[in-house]
Amino acid sequence: MGDYATLGDVAGKRVLVRSDLNVPLDGTRITDDGRIRASVPTIRALAEAGARVLVVAHLGRPKGEPDPAFSLGPVAERLAELLGSPVAFATDTVGESARSTVDGLADGDVAVLENVRFNAGETSKDDAERGAFADELASLADAFVSDGFGVVHRKQASVYDVAQRLPHAMGQLVATEIEVLRRLTESPERPYVVVLGGSKVSDKLGVIDHLLEKTDKLLIGGGMVFTFLAAQGHEVGKSLLETDQLDVCRAYLRRAEEAGVEILLPSDVVVDTAFPSGDRRPEPAVVPSSEIPADALGLDIGPEASRAFAGALADARTVFWNGPMGVFEVGAFADGTRAVATALTQVDGLSVVGGGDSAAAVRTLGFDEAAFGHISTGGGASLEYLEGKTLPGITVLED
Repeated sequence: MGDYATLGDVAGKRVLVRSDLNVPLDGTRITDDGRIRASVPTIRALAEAGARVLVVAHLGRPKGEPDPAFSLGPVAERLAELLGSPVAFATDTVGESARSTVDGLADGDVAVLENVRFNAGETSKDDAERGAFADELASLADAFVSDGFGVVHRKQASVYDVAQRLPHAMGQLVATEIEVLRRLTESPERPYVVVLGGSKVSDKLGVIDHLLEKTDKLLIGGGMVFTFLAAQGHEVGKSLLETDQLDVCRAYLRRAEEAGVEILLPSDVVVDTAFPSGDRRPEPAVVPSSEIPADALGLDIGPEASRAFAGALADARTVFWNGPMGVFEVGAFADGTRAVATALTQVDGLSVVGGGDSAAAVRTLGFDEAAFGHISTGGGASLEYLEGKTLPGITVLED
């Protein structure tokens, strides 16, 4: 739970909450509201305690100026539905609309300020520019609660600098995320299995390097597996391949063998002659991973590999999964990801879905989120924590 006790009685206080509301949109339609739902408990708890709650967040990557395509308006509407009470919306972050919106709040009310990244100071590398924007944000509130785990690895104004200017506390979401990650790194129950997928080996180098000797098994799928297969000397056809990482993959395979850690690569893969797009009908075929045709590309782990991965997870007591096994958005290439997700729901212990595409896959494929031990809201932050990196948005709260 968030440690709000350090803030004292919040009734009547203006509490600025940094949430992670960066959800996918189709126009103005939210296609996955998982991050909004994850933000509700902290916002509701503060409102029920009588705080005047000001929610600040980002959406997408606007270039430091207003862009209607990235407005948080639709998010504010969805938040109101989830809270079951009105949510005011300011059409700017620190301007006239924000100030009048804040002034109009009563105890227990909630407001969402417009996309914080509409202000160049939010993501500026210049400490003075970022600090000046943080001063404006801080002037709107009496206290700060950090609850946007998906951004705690960023040294940004609404994440880091505001916490230096106001009494601060950790929100429920961030507190839970850190507790789970500490269990993964400090005292995991064994057997401990890490499942990595996604497109690129280079995205996962740090976590592989840091966890390789800490885990009992490492299962690798997704696009990144083809660099490992190529490192073993196999033909990978037109599959995603990072030639500059071949030596790194070979070194990981050697290290794992020396440490007695099992690295499990798929024995078969689902291929097609083209990436699924447009109106083209998929033409999937299953081939051994050592016999990928030169004109084909791998788009999922195969049925034999899916069974092997599920078997490797069957006796696990701790599992961390980050990255889908294939192009799960297309039914013909979703079975590997579905098999891993199903196996995680049956883990007798702690199962952690490491945010990002893995969390999206769980929801897209229709799984009950309650069947997993924990679904992270921050893939990048989770990975950096597991790499042993310092997260600025966490260290600033501990000062």
